Amino acid sequence: MDYENNSWIWERVYYYPHVFGCFMVTAALLGLSTSFFGGIGVHLPLPCSLSNFGILHKKKTGKRRIRVYMDGCFDLMHYGHANALRQAKALGDELVVGLVSDEEILANKGPPVLSMEERLALVSGLKWVDEVITEAPYAITEEFLNRLFREYKIDYVIHGDDPCLLPDGTDAYAAAKKAGRYKQIKRTEGVSSTDIVGRIMTSLRDRKVCEDHNGNDEKPRAENQSKCSHISQFLPTSRRIVQFSDEKAPGPNARVVYIDGAFDLFHAGHVEILKKARELGDFLLVGIHSDKTVSEYRQNHYPIMHLHERSLSVLACRHVDEVIIGAPWQITKDMITTFNISAVVHGTVAENSLHSESDPYEVPMSMGIFHLLESPKDITTTSVAQRIMANHEAYMKRNAKKALSEQRYYEEKKYVSGE
Repeated sequence: MDYENNSWIWERVYYYPHVFGCFMVTAALLGLSTSFFGGIGVHLPLPCSLSNFGILHKKKTGKRRIRVYMDGCFDLMHYGHANALRQAKALGDELVVGLVSDEEILANKGPPVLSMEERLALVSGLKWVDEVITEAPYAITEEFLNRLFREYKIDYVIHGDDPCLLPDGTDAYAAAKKAGRYKQIKRTEGVSSTDIVGRIMTSLRDRKVCEDHNGNDEKPRAENQSKCSHISQFLPTSRRIVQFSDEKAPGPNARVVYIDGAFDLFHAGHVEILKKARELGDFLLVGIHSDKTVSEYRQNHYPIMHLHERSLSVLACRHVDEVIIGAPWQITKDMITTFNISAVVHGTVAENSLHSESDPYEVPMSMGIFHLLESPKDITTTSVAQRIMANHEAYMKRNAKKALSEQRYYEEKKYVSGE
């Protein structure tokens, strides 16, 4: 755009700064809304497109959108995966995710916990994902790399700074690095699928220990309860929560829908019920129960994931607008009034709760705003945990194998750097 030929623009900016400021704020808000209203591979038109303004038309049409690719197994999807995809999206305009096939996972890592269908629902449900390629290979070969460039118009391949090694010990991203089309993001510390598998196995072992001591005196039970707790290395910050948030509030006449739960081991069933709840209104508010509440009503070996870990997983879902971190078990009238809640919903499939003196949905039921939704999937946190325990030996070998390969990688890296 030529500055001299458009000097009238800058004159008006000088004399009417408040008008130009309003325009820029509006433009920013419209830009943010596309990530929420746009679905996978679908880009809904904005009510007022920036391309209608002559000032920005040349700049927009003259710049080609950068498409980035990131692949993974995304088994036992967690906030670390979500944060990786968030960082990848920030390196381009459109994020294409490659979902490694069940067969490739089995050959390179061991049996997957979740099926392709379940992993696809989780990845597609993330707010930063634009497209998904299923049945992606574990290793990016030159042949597949060329296909990414030609067929999918990919500009860069993204991966974290943690090692991704093939069974023979070679780098799975060697071809992308050789082509000069590789970019790296920072790994999210404090969580991994390997860590979560370990937590689940420890949790279910602790459950058995707790049950064996059931009926004994208080002292061993208190000791066992401490064993049933799980140490998380995650350190939550306000900045990370903001990064995951949409930072949008409901409009004055918006229909706010509320759904609550533990949302432990965030899975495909959670994504589907959140999608169904969101379709009932304009704004979806999700209440996430505290660790203490989950432990009290779901037995003390739960939750597997801690409150802030669960909160980030829910915030990363494209169907969610806002969360209440540490929501109360009992929904009160004050809460409904404070958040201007129009409907309270709950799915038909949920974890079994211990005996409660009163129904947590008694108030919304009496107000006529409670709705029971048919859950699209019958998967639960417990059923996912049971899959892992059923293949206990295979997952132990898988975890040991990955830990050994990572240890060798870092030892070699340290040796080469001369540290």
